[in-house]
Amino acid sequence: MKRCPQCSRVESDEALKFCRVDGTTLIDESSSLGSEAGTADLSSAPDASEVHTSILPHHTSANVNRATAPTTVLPAQPGPTTTRELSKPKRRLTAIVVAVIVTVVVAAVLVNFYLAKRSAKGIDSIAVMPFVNESGNADTEYLSDGMTETLISSLAQLPSLNVKPRSSVFRYKGKESEPQTIGKELNVQAILNGRVAQRGEQLSLFVELIDVSLNKVIWSRRYDRKQSDLVTLQSEIARDVSSKLQSSLSGADVAKVEKTYTANPEAYQAYLKGRYYWNRRTAENLKKAIEQFKDATALDPNYALAYAGLADCYVVLNYYVGTPTNETAPQAKEFAERAIAIDDQLAEPHASLGQVHKLSWHWAEAEREFKRAIELNPNYATAYHWFSLLLEGLGRVDEAALMIRRAHDIDPLSSVIGVNIAQSYQIQNNHNAAVEALLKVIELDPNYADAYSILGLSYLKQGRHADAIASMNKAVALSNRASFILVNLGYAYGVTGKRVEATAIVKELEEKYARKESNGRYVASVYAGLGEKDKAFEWLEKDYQSKADLTWIRTDIPYESLRDDPRFKDLLRRMNLPE
Repeated sequence: MKRCPQCSRVESDEALKFCRVDGTTLIDESSSLGSEAGTADLSSAPDASEVHTSILPHHTSANVNRATAPTTVLPAQPGPTTTRELSKPKRRLTAIVVAVIVTVVVAAVLVNFYLAKRSAKGIDSIAVMPFVNESGNADTEYLSDGMTETLISSLAQLPSLNVKPRSSVFRYKGKESEPQTIGKELNVQAILNGRVAQRGEQLSLFVELIDVSLNKVIWSRRYDRKQSDLVTLQSEIARDVSSKLQSSLSGADVAKVEKTYTANPEAYQAYLKGRYYWNRRTAENLKKAIEQFKDATALDPNYALAYAGLADCYVVLNYYVGTPTNETAPQAKEFAERAIAIDDQLAEPHASLGQVHKLSWHWAEAEREFKRAIELNPNYATAYHWFSLLLEGLGRVDEAALMIRRAHDIDPLSSVIGVNIAQSYQIQNNHNAAVEALLKVIELDPNYADAYSILGLSYLKQGRHADAIASMNKAVALSNRASFILVNLGYAYGVTGKRVEATAIVKELEEKYARKESNGRYVASVYAGLGEKDKAFEWLEKDYQSKADLTWIRTDIPYESLRDDPRFKDLLRRMNLPE
């Protein structure tokens, strides 16, 4: 047994050398303790005149005159309320302080490790938010929108960077949203905000890059340039932003990001205006877009993107405007091929050329061009979207569903792709899923007319006739009675027994057809709804003679009643479509 000579603490552990309270060297007690504290019992010693008392690690002999006298005088053992009560709080406080310090140090190490790892790896996903037009002039809105789109396109050239497409980010235009909310909704690590102001010939642009996980601005810059420097400004911004996103870029990647398609600032502005109108997809806006793209090509005859824009306009004119395809397809083909001749690495004109071949019933050529567009840019959602429409017309509905799903994965907030997702459900006769998909589109884009129109068709199949008519009437109002929207309301009136209303719409469409504002198949749809098959096939034949896009009759709901007629199969055969 051992004792501390300082605080008299008794320790039974023979291996212990130092006091656990104050660190003093322990005394090795060779005798058992007596009944009186501090006195050694010597009665059992063979020679009471001499005893060895262990005080220090070495032994000291002492002559003892009286056996009853204490041989060692020790300080009084402290009571339980003195030293021990003070020592325990000190130990607890020390332990707490040490724990806090360790926690802080570990946290700092982990944060530094995370930041270093993020810095080394770089940011691999970003949303370029719509730049804010601070000019106070709505006529310059094309500039802020166009610069946003150009930057999206430039950054999308980096294969290791996931850049959200235009339709995803433009949902937030004019809305106040927290960066972390946007980051969560779009599933990106960073967002880029920008503000553009044009004052005469002066341009001022401020951009800031935000890490949404840290809710922190990690880079910002202000650019002041002349309007004549617009092209080089876009290239400079793209280079600066990409270098902040990913620290190690190859020379080839930098070249892709900085690539410009024209050196003419006026041509570039005309192109931006063209895309501004193109994105609005109405008859009037498409015509304005064509004017701007033509201005761009006049200013720069080697402007590949401007020719691609013209091709895009002409391939959709038949659908949105009603212009006969035998007028639009040749022009679309000319512009797409011109763009490819200038730059064969652009995906857009290949996709447009695929659409041209589809309109011209050249099925194999169309498939080849769509696949080429996807090869050149695997993140070009429109190529997958248009390819899916071709596959539906060819009767390859399972492949078509995969293609439109891929387009939706790339661009989940696109209204037109969302509608085509719903139509793929309609082909499968899954109208509950179609309704659910369309209601999501409407929630995100409550003014998108086509969603209400296609929703009405699924309501009809569910027997919800009143809901169908109401939804289609809303679509007609939103579209200003566009032919491709009006057709479904006329069909719905026909199948629900409202012949007067259906007849009025069919007459309106016939008049539009005479003005080249409607397709023959639109008129045929209403006649099919009225049960007048002969009239329906008469109007389909008009489209056949003008080589219009008739692939829709293979899958669209209004033509269901015609598909068991021998004339329907004959029509497919004459277009070289599999029955």
